[in-house]
Amino acid sequence: MTSWTRSTQRPPGAPPPGGPRAARTSDAAGAALAELLRRSARGDEAAFAELYDSTSARVYGLALRVVRDPAQAEEVTQEAFLETWRTASRFDPDRGSALSWLMTLCHRKAVDRVRSAESSTRRDTTYHQQNQTIDHDVTADAAQAAMEARRVRRALDSLTPVQREAIELAYFGGYTHTEVAGILNLPVGTAKTRIRDGLIRLRDTMGVGS
Repeated sequence: MTSWTRSTQRPPGAPPPGGPRAARTSDAAGAALAELLRRSARGDEAAFAELYDSTSARVYGLALRVVRDPAQAEEVTQEAFLETWRTASRFDPDRGSALSWLMTLCHRKAVDRVRSAESSTRRDTTYHQQNQTIDHDVTADAAQAAMEARRVRRALDSLTPVQREAIELAYFGGYTHTEVAGILNLPVGTAKTRIRDGLIRLRDTMGVGS
């Protein structure tokens, strides 16, 4: 494959203002990105380069929000686009927009990077921790936290793809409802509804009282 890397500083098209014309423009932009993904899946490097130019600034912005380090955010961005090139054929337009598919892929890469860094830190301090006297209450608290984390993961798996997508961007990516709407090419009210319905389903799945 020839070199396709472009500057991550090139700004994408600004989200359109409200209104029917903006909605049509947004739909057209989403369809264009979906077509670029489909062409990329067939090995079209020119389409992939265009996809990169159109979305790299947003992808980098999301990576930076998660990893909090510009150099690592650049690496995550490149990893995300490399994975996009390899797996573009997996994109299913019936499950969401091309941009949200790409942003979700980037978010997962960024979260993996953070977890890897945390794991490395834990390994560096393992010896010290193993040679401390561990208080019973601390052990119990850690076990409880692990159980809660498993419950949350199971609850997230119970969400619909669109609900999970919105929840991940809002609560793991740190985006506001308005920003989530822009990323997913949705009206703000629709984005809020997906987040609200997802939270209600999480609460019900986890057995948390209202």
